[in-house]
Amino acid sequence: MLPYSNDVEAASALQQKYKELKNEIGKIIIGQHDVVDAVLISIFSNGHTLLIGLPGLAKTLLVKSISEALDLKFSRIQFTPDLMPSDITGSEILDEKREFKFLHGPIFANIVLADEINRTPPKTQAALLEAMQEKSVTTGGKLHRLEEPFFVLATQNPIEQEGTYPLPEAQLDRFMFNVLLDYPTFEEELQVVKSTTGSNKVTINKILHGSEILYFQQLVRRVPVADNVLDYAVKLVSKTRPGSEFAGAMAKDYLEYGAGPRAGQFLMLGAKCHALLKGKFSPDIEDVKAVAKNVLRHRLIKNYKAEAEGISADKIIESLL
Repeated sequence: MLPYSNDVEAASALQQKYKELKNEIGKIIIGQHDVVDAVLISIFSNGHTLLIGLPGLAKTLLVKSISEALDLKFSRIQFTPDLMPSDITGSEILDEKREFKFLHGPIFANIVLADEINRTPPKTQAALLEAMQEKSVTTGGKLHRLEEPFFVLATQNPIEQEGTYPLPEAQLDRFMFNVLLDYPTFEEELQVVKSTTGSNKVTINKILHGSEILYFQQLVRRVPVADNVLDYAVKLVSKTRPGSEFAGAMAKDYLEYGAGPRAGQFLMLGAKCHALLKGKFSPDIEDVKAVAKNVLRHRLIKNYKAEAEGISADKIIESLL
């Protein structure tokens, strides 16, 4: 049990830890403040994140830096076309006593970096599904629990389509956030080149332990929500469904399918965490809007008209907001 006498004190501690985490990560990652915020919100909300960006935008470095600032077991899986499910989950071997023994795969960590997740076939991608949703692995008819906290932070390259396999919608839906990384500004890029071509070695200090993260995850769930904010979040999800009574005009024109109920759950958890990190004790509609794009962009299935006219998911979400 952590030494906080009440939830208000714990919320203040969370804000302080969040600032310290940002400072430590900022030693390595220049700029990308919104991306760092999104990953930290997903961690405190007990969700997984998919990072999509061009090569060289420090997606892998960002995840490694965050894992260094958290006192957790870190594992990296480089996804390739020849990767097998057992390479992720682990496999049973015969030991010297001629008995079957289960060797844990890299999924048995607190933070798992799934690098270039779309480079491996669906069979192997599916090996992550149970782990992400159930926090367990089944092999040889036996259930193996994963140690909590457990997060999958996956990266994907949007332009290199040769030799890639699109993620199934069922797996995409397991990710709380889909975060887009963009090029740095000129000043940020100048700082990146300067800091990475010198001889100074930067070390990141450990800020949070696993037990603290689990405590803060429960704190986020205890945050009260006003009925009008809950109503707004659920209506926003409903607006993405072309056949819904609340369907927005752009949803009817450009979407084949909208977001499912999981989107509403993640919207609420994200809004609660966003509010806490900003010093509020209850989320408002602005907090829902702040996480809406990250929650919804990978849950909208566009139709041919949207593809032909180059309408992005973000543009549709903006119209619904």
